[in-house]
Order: sequence, then structure tokens, then C-alpha cells
Amino acid sequence: MRTFVPSKQRIMSKRYTITAALPYTNGPIHIGHLAGVYVPADIYSRYLRLTGNDVAFICGSDEHGVPITIKAKNEGVSPQDIVDKYHAIIKKSFEEFGISFDNYSRTSAKIHHETASEFFKTLYDKGEFIEETNEQLYDEQADQFLADRFVIGTCPKCGNEESYGDQCEKCGTSHNATDLINPKSAITGNAPTLKKTKHWFLPLDKHEAFLREWILEGHKNDWKPNVYGQVKSWIDDGLRPRAVTRDLDWGIPVPVEGAEGKVLYVWFDAPIGYISSTKEWAKQVGKDWELYWKDKETKLIHFIGKDNIVFHCIIFPAMLKAEGSYILPENVPANEFLNLEGNKLSTSKNWAVWLPDYLIDFPNQQDVLRYALTSNAPEAKDNDFTWKDFQARNNNELVAIFGNFINRVVVLTNKYYNGIVPTPEDFSKVDLETLSEVKAFPNIISSSIERYRFREAQQELMNLARLGNKYLADEEPWKVIKVDEGRVQTIMFVALQISSALATLCEPFLPFTSAKLRKMLNISSGNLEMSWSDIASKEILIPAKHQIGDAELLFSKIEDDAIQIQLDKLIASKKANEAASKTVEPQKDTITFDDFTKLDIRVGTILEAEKMPKAKKLLVLKVDTGIDVRTIVSGIAESFTAEEVIGKKVTVLVNLAPRDLRGVESQGMILMTENAEGKLVFVNPDHSNVSNGLQIS
Repeated sequence: MRTFVPSKQRIMSKRYTITAALPYTNGPIHIGHLAGVYVPADIYSRYLRLTGNDVAFICGSDEHGVPITIKAKNEGVSPQDIVDKYHAIIKKSFEEFGISFDNYSRTSAKIHHETASEFFKTLYDKGEFIEETNEQLYDEQADQFLADRFVIGTCPKCGNEESYGDQCEKCGTSHNATDLINPKSAITGNAPTLKKTKHWFLPLDKHEAFLREWILEGHKNDWKPNVYGQVKSWIDDGLRPRAVTRDLDWGIPVPVEGAEGKVLYVWFDAPIGYISSTKEWAKQVGKDWELYWKDKETKLIHFIGKDNIVFHCIIFPAMLKAEGSYILPENVPANEFLNLEGNKLSTSKNWAVWLPDYLIDFPNQQDVLRYALTSNAPEAKDNDFTWKDFQARNNNELVAIFGNFINRVVVLTNKYYNGIVPTPEDFSKVDLETLSEVKAFPNIISSSIERYRFREAQQELMNLARLGNKYLADEEPWKVIKVDEGRVQTIMFVALQISSALATLCEPFLPFTSAKLRKMLNISSGNLEMSWSDIASKEILIPAKHQIGDAELLFSKIEDDAIQIQLDKLIASKKANEAASKTVEPQKDTITFDDFTKLDIRVGTILEAEKMPKAKKLLVLKVDTGIDVRTIVSGIAESFTAEEVIGKKVTVLVNLAPRDLRGVESQGMILMTENAEGKLVFVNPDHSNVSNGLQIS
């Protein structure tokens, strides 16, 4: 029988501020965002509420920064048009998917502009910034400074040639635009010049001793290794002042004299969005926002992806410390990245599963995606989402284990007892062991959740469903009913206790399923509502003579054709990307008509063909050109076999100077091109009725 050893980790504060990374409003949410940030944050917040805690689960749209302005330029609209469009899409998607934010705000809101400006002014008045005039990258043609993603170059740390000016997405390093090697403007493609400009810097080096003590000594054992390791590397490299202002026309104006035309750096502005969103929520519900950000009894937890670790563990804490009145994060459980079908998720290449599309293609199946993403969550390393695994998780686990158990219990209860929970007789040893094991699950699942091991916690939830399935399979009430009706009453009573426990314990992971199951068991709000702790403490969860509802399927099988539709979408994206990536060669130097007349192009027939030894691409051909039979070496072996080209009519440049290729003299050139799919084809191959030697002019 399963046992549980209590941990000091389970001593919890009663007030939590949970933040989830603010998504950029330059596109919809995709599964990488969900797996890395929003599903784990939602599981944690729902769990904390179920266990009686005061929770503020905070998020909002990040509507400033260069990606917004780039998107606006590309679409020929204003930045405000972009943020209004995608804020509405993102907020609706989160609501439909069941992410239980207490408040979802936006950084273009008045309350955020006021909060961010006030925060900057407080630090400015305290002398916490360095004001410095230095040289920054400048695009002469665009007449614009190149902040952050307006510039691309080689990462000074990993050599990635497509690093942005503020961060390399390949190695995760954060840097300044002037650190890039061979930078070029993302606007015009030109090499930038250097031009002097004034900015304000947060001296991170001033806070290095504090950060080293707070993180490297204070959180060595409780922060995830990926988070701790990245932060340690940054601190060990030595911290340097970081600019908190930018030369841009989109963002929050820097609220000091002499800062005209400058805005707050998005990574100074955005995390303050957590604070302004909390203020907005507190005003709506009549609470004191400061308790959630300034009371030392409150625990602050940031859920982010690994690309945001430095900003949440070094820059934002340094800002909070410099301000002086805020609490610091208790933990920052950042996840790694989720890949898709073996390739890195890419919004620009449409290599993604977009949440709005999923909600349309799989209506009322939000929990299936939540389950699949949690089962394969990139908690310690990058993981891969595949549609086949998604289908298998649903069909083999949710349908076959969880759904099957609930369906049998509810169907049999309605069949044998008209939906009334039967009165049990004497419990057997198996019954008592099973009920005891059910009581252990709340603490087992809690232990995993409180250590941010959501995959493990969800597996334990499924182990409870497996326990129920095994119990029914072993006790076989459908057989026992024929010989011992009293025993079946006890079996079904025990099975209904397991079902009731599942209805509550699954809520953080499968909220829509939980609501559906509660309704089916008639234990919805106001009628036998039970808390997380009730499952561990109460002897009876659902009493005898309680009326349950009719059976309905919790989950439906996902067929192959539904999966193939999704795979076809990705194949189409891949083909479109390949076509778009093909570069058209620029026009060569102009020639005269006399130059053209020097080319002797004739129709010929391939008589013989063989693969050139030790050459991957070359075929040695014998070609009848009408004037002679000559040898031509052609680099087409990866597209055609020797056998399939024999007898083909081809277009031949016959007066090309002979060339020695691997010891064989090639006496001409077969003219080839590529079709729309990128496959090599013969130029004018259809010469079936044309004689060899005919000149083409």
C-alpha cells in the first residue's frame, strides 16, 4: 500500500502572487507558450485555491517593444492596431482554454503607464540610475537607432548569425546591440553606423553582491537546476550596467526632462506589468494590492520560459531591491522549450500549433491538450510534441483509463440502483486498503505540485484512476451481482468514493473534466462540495442514498483522420517555407545580341549513361547531338538514375569549352532547371518529334 512521508516543503504561506510571463501581442498563443508557462502556472494556481490559499494569479499582454513595431511596419498599420488585434485574440483564447487568471491586463492600459512611470521616477529620484551618453547602432537610411530586434548579427557567445540586439534565441544569452559581431539593420539590411545618444542604465554590478547572496546562497537547493545554473553563469561572468531606456517612438515615455523621443526598455516596463495588473484587479475586487507585493508573508512565484530567466532572476529583482519596498520572488520555476514534430517551434515559419486553431479543430477538448502538454512538459530539458503522441495520450490514457473507469461506475450505479449511491455492507480487506490508498493521494499529488513537478503530479492523478480500474477489474461487480448483491453494493460504494476523489483532484490538471464529473456525480457547488483536504480526512466522500446523474463520456476517441489533418497542415507549412527560402539569383551582367549568337544550343538524345565512380552527383553520358556522339558529364545523379535518362531528348550547349571532370573530358552541357517543388528537370524536355542536331534559337 502506498505511503506518504510529509515534507517541510508542504508548510505553505496563505497568500500567493502567481505571475505568468506577459505574452507579446504580435501573434496568437501556441503550444510552446502553453507548455512552458501557462498550463503549469494554471495547475499551480488552481491547486493553491483548492487547498485554501489566497491567490492572485496575474498576467496581461506585453504591448511594447520592438517586435510590435516590426509587425506593424510589415503589415502597414499602427502599433496600436497590432496590440488591439492580438490582445483580444490572446485574451479570448486563454478564457476558452480555461487559464484561470484572476486578472489579465495589458501594458497599454493607463494604470500600467502610471505605475511604470512612477517606478522609474522613484529609482531616478533615489539616484539608482547611471545617465550616460554613448554610441549606439544607427541606420542612416532609416534615420533610426537600432534597438533590440531592429538589429541582427552574430552572437558573441555562441556564434549564432541571427542573434537579436538584446538576446540570442539560440543560446539564451542577453546582451547589448553593440555586442553583436557584423550587425545589420533588420529594417534596411544595411550595416549600421555608430551615433551618440543619451540613456539611463541600471547598474547591475552595484547589486551583484546582493544577488550572489540571495540566489547563489539562498536558493541553491530549491530553485530548478536550469534556472540556478543560468543565473550563476551570468553572475560569475560579472554583471554590467544595463540600459533601461530606448530610442523609439512606441512605448512608455521616459518621465524625466531631457528624455524626449525615448521610451522605457520593454524589459524594464513589462515585469512592472505584473504590479499594475495586480493593482487593477485589487481595485475591481476591493482588496489592498500592496499585500500581494509588499507583505513579507506573501510568496511571489514567476512562471516563465527559459529565455526569460535573466530578466526575472537578475534584472527585475535588482529593480525591486533598488526601489526598496517590494518582496522578491520565492521561486522562478522556468521550463525549457517545447519542439514540434522534431523541429523548433517557429512563429515566422508557421511551424506551430496555434491555440485559436486548436480550439476550433478540437471543440470541447481543452483538457486533452492540457493533459498531453503536461505529460510531456519540458520541465528539465527540451521536449517534443507530436500529434501521434497527443492521440495516444487521449485514446490510451484519458479514454481507456480515466474515462473508462468513470463510465463503468456511473453506468453500473444507474443500472443497479437507479443512480442512488448504495449502502455498503461489511468492507473486505481489499476495500479498506483501497479506501486508505485513496486518502493518501491528496498528499502525494501535493508533494509533487509544491516542488513544481507537474508531470509527476499528473501521473499520480492517473495512478488513482488506475487504482479504480484495477479495483473494478479485480472485484468484477458485473459477475458478482448474480450471486451476491450485498457485496456489489459495497464494491460500487467504494468505486464511487474513488470517483469523487478524482472529481476534485483532477481539477488543477483537467478543469473542464472536473466540472463535468462533478455534475455527473451531483457534487457541484452547494451539494456535497469537497475540498482537497476533505479527501484525505473524511471517511465518506459521497454518502449512501445520494442521487447521481446519468452517464456521459468524459473523453472521446480521436481518430486517425483528425490527426492527419493536423499533420497535413504542418506539411503544407514546411513546403511553403522551403519555397519561400529559395532565393532567386539576381540578373547577371547585360550581354549583347552578338554574345547570345555565340551559343550553339541543339537538341540531342542520351544514348548511354553510367554513374561516375566515387562521385555522388555525377553521371557520365553519351549524347547524340546530331553532329556527333560526345561524352558529357552532368551533375544530375541525385535526381535521376542512369537507367531512366537513357533515350531522353535533351537540350545541349555543344560549343562549351571541354572540361576535365575527375579524369573524364566533358564536351558540353545539358541544360537543366528546377520546378516549383525544387526538383531538377530538363529544359524543354519534350522534344519527341524533333530531330537531333536541330539548333535552338
